[in-house]
Amino acid sequence: MVTKEVTVKSSTGLHARPATLLVKKASSFKSDISMEFNGKKANIKSLIGVLSLGVTSGANIKIIASGDDETLAAEEIAKLVESIEE
Repeated sequence: MVTKEVTVKSSTGLHARPATLLVKKASSFKSDISMEFNGKKANIKSLIGVLSLGVTSGANIKIIASGDDETLAAEEIAKLVESIEE
């Protein structure tokens, strides 16, 4: 299991468009990937799950990946979250 802490830079947080990008990226990995925010956890491969967390701008989130490609998955998802600046 690999865990990465990331700060959301997007001024609007993780709303529908960035959440969709995350789900698409996460779905390309074999590993189970989840996101933790405010004590709640959701599967990043689920759009409803990501949106239900209500991640806001400046929030610190935790990316947790477990599986065959967990290291790459956690790094790529963390990079994507940091690069979204809508």
